Amino acid sequence: MTTQLNLFEYVQRAYANTSDAVLDNTALYRQVARLANIEESTLDQKSPIGKSKQLHSVMKRKIRWYQQTLRSMGIIERVKDRRGVWALTQAGRQKLKSIRSDVAVLGFSTELGVAIWSDCHRVFSQWDEPICLALTSPPYPLARARAYGGPSIEDYSDFICRVIEPIVKNLVPGGNVVLNVGDVFEPGLPAKSTYIEELIIDLRKRLGLYLMNRIVWESNKPPGPIQWASKQRMQLNEGYEHVLWFCNDPSQCIADNRRVLEPHTERHRKLMARGGESRRAVYGDGAYRIRPGSYQNQTEGAILRNVWKLSNNCPSQRRYKQMAQDLGLQAHGASMPLKLAQRVIRFMTQVDELVVDPLAGSITTGLAAELEGRRWACTDKIFDYVRGGAQRFLDRPGFNLHLDFLGAVND
Repeated sequence: MTTQLNLFEYVQRAYANTSDAVLDNTALYRQVARLANIEESTLDQKSPIGKSKQLHSVMKRKIRWYQQTLRSMGIIERVKDRRGVWALTQAGRQKLKSIRSDVAVLGFSTELGVAIWSDCHRVFSQWDEPICLALTSPPYPLARARAYGGPSIEDYSDFICRVIEPIVKNLVPGGNVVLNVGDVFEPGLPAKSTYIEELIIDLRKRLGLYLMNRIVWESNKPPGPIQWASKQRMQLNEGYEHVLWFCNDPSQCIADNRRVLEPHTERHRKLMARGGESRRAVYGDGAYRIRPGSYQNQTEGAILRNVWKLSNNCPSQRRYKQMAQDLGLQAHGASMPLKLAQRVIRFMTQVDELVVDPLAGSITTGLAAELEGRRWACTDKIFDYVRGGAQRFLDRPGFNLHLDFLGAVND
């Protein structure tokens, strides 16, 4: 069984390690034999097959069988008008550049941080440095997964808990975990899934994380859901995503809203200048009272509300995608805006504290931490994302690219 699994891996690697990702069968045999250290005589050795007892190479038949398995998985496709020639699909280019679960490779580094090409659980289960903030935008449980894949609704809580658990063990007292997630619909229905609510409960029960706030990120999303809002007219267009904020010890929470104060309005500045309110008033059956002198204290700014209006049209992400394309890499398709990450990091950490992102994608959390003067560590198992994300750090102090090969890929 081990030999069969290894052979399947070698067939995958043969396509992933080919510069143009196109192989005819003869080249495929040669690549697999080289990767698996199979002697040419073994590759060509023939045995009687089937009722007719015709002689065929058993090894080559196995290779072709695994090749067809890749075809059925949507990883390779036949090249038109070229007999026996197969190429990676776009999704296959992504899938075959995932690193093996037993390998961790330093992708790139700066004076403040590191990006590691690896499965996040492998890295953070061995981590021993105090973490102040984990900020990540995990894949949503979409009915049709993006190129980087993602868990189903049924598996989502287990997936997130597995990712977050080793990080939680290293969180400082009062440390925070922030997840950017979005609503999805029940399959075939105009009704919202409750997976977010279930995730909140599971993080509390299983990992001891307290929900501090549901920050609403209002953005300029394109109209949707098309089926339910535009076609059947049963729903409203979506206008926001969730930024779920958790803390391991709310009584010691290290977030400080003074780091993200907003400018006072002109009206409020005038109110402070004239000594505050001169009237008395009662609202909400006594819940709110205004007295003479209210709001007279001169403050540095207004406390941020939990509704954040930030465009998802991010110049930094556009530059990243162009740089990745110029290198022939697949850019991450669902990127968090840099300003959103910077605001979270500034709010919840101080300079030099450690910020991590276990599902880093385009390494936006790392870049935001870098710009805010925080130390950072990011992981992603997709080669193209780590290598493409490195382009965003070319001008950062101490930048060093370590990752420029494909020697550790797997399924």
